[in-house]
Amino acid sequence: MASSIGNSDFPLFHTSLLPQEEMLEVKHTQKKLTIGIPKELSKFENRLALTPQGVELLAENGHTILFESGAGAPCNYTDQQFAESGASIVKSHAEVFECEILLKVSPLTPDEVSLVKKCQTIISLVQVQQQSRDCMLKLMSKKVNAIGFELIRDENRCYPVLRIMSEIEGYTSIMIASEYLSKAHNGKGVFLGGITGIAPAEVVILGAGMAGENAARAAIGLGATVKVFDNSFKSLRELELNIGQKVFTSVLSPKVLTKALKTAEVVIGNLRYLQSGIKYMVTEEQVMQMKPGSVLIDLSMGQGGCFETSMCTDFSHPVFKKHGVTHYCVPNVASHVSRTATIALSNIFSRIILDVAEAGSVDKIIKENPGISDGLYIYKGILTNHYMGELFSLPSKDIGLLMAAF
Repeated sequence: MASSIGNSDFPLFHTSLLPQEEMLEVKHTQKKLTIGIPKELSKFENRLALTPQGVELLAENGHTILFESGAGAPCNYTDQQFAESGASIVKSHAEVFECEILLKVSPLTPDEVSLVKKCQTIISLVQVQQQSRDCMLKLMSKKVNAIGFELIRDENRCYPVLRIMSEIEGYTSIMIASEYLSKAHNGKGVFLGGITGIAPAEVVILGAGMAGENAARAAIGLGATVKVFDNSFKSLRELELNIGQKVFTSVLSPKVLTKALKTAEVVIGNLRYLQSGIKYMVTEEQVMQMKPGSVLIDLSMGQGGCFETSMCTDFSHPVFKKHGVTHYCVPNVASHVSRTATIALSNIFSRIILDVAEAGSVDKIIKENPGISDGLYIYKGILTNHYMGELFSLPSKDIGLLMAAF
């Protein structure tokens, strides 16, 4: 068989006859990394960066994983599962920061910033609106490499983490809306879909992005009437093409939107304004005209919300009523299904860590992978995100120029 033929069968085919330079090109030396997985301290965060399966994959490739005891509890993973997968279980929060790469979900708290080591690499959410100038300065003084994983792009120039989390949030928002329409949650006792002889409920979706598309897909699947609003004709057209059927779509015209809100049982908000003066899209006056007992879910709380009546809530008290309308304003809806979200994140992060190891260093992966460099906002203590520089009045430099210098 061909598979049994080796180099000994063909003495002239020997690596010693190859030019030395070619041997250096084909030889790959994988770096062994130490990765820290701390417990998430945010009351809004139930997700974790890696599953036991993700840890096992990294451990089998020779990497060391420091895992804080109890970190997996919010997504129903035990310390034993992580230990059996090859992680070293550590007891203290500070101890897990003794690593080369810190991998977490929620942004660093001010206390965690003080635990960061010099020249450490941090991979986490950045959530610019929740950052402070003081924390940025402290991270910069420690010469860290900081990567915001929501800013990382893939080979198609898409944002893989945002895409998968938005997909989860879109589906989950309809599930949550259905729960709070039911009497079990003191709702008005309305079934979201339609049945024989009864008109279906109306669902209004603001934003035709990934979350909006999947919210529409889930609502249509239940039989609801769906209306989607967005200022982008392109996004509205793509939503219809991706769903595979015609739905009511409209630009964000105040009169048309107000009319739709008056008859809606559910309103899902997924509009984000990163560099705009607009702070919300739906006014308090419009909310006052909605049906009593209707449900409003704001998926934009991480960016300040898109309803004037929105106020940040958490999982201990996720809803409040205002003007007779139930408001669900938890900023991280994906944490509602934390285990599913953790599996999705682990699939992405385990691959990124393996790519870093294959490249040999964080510096090399930044040079070789433009998608990773897009997520970089601090490089060796230098701010590389111009938007954050303007926001915090800090000097920033282009990462391309910096990489040429180092």
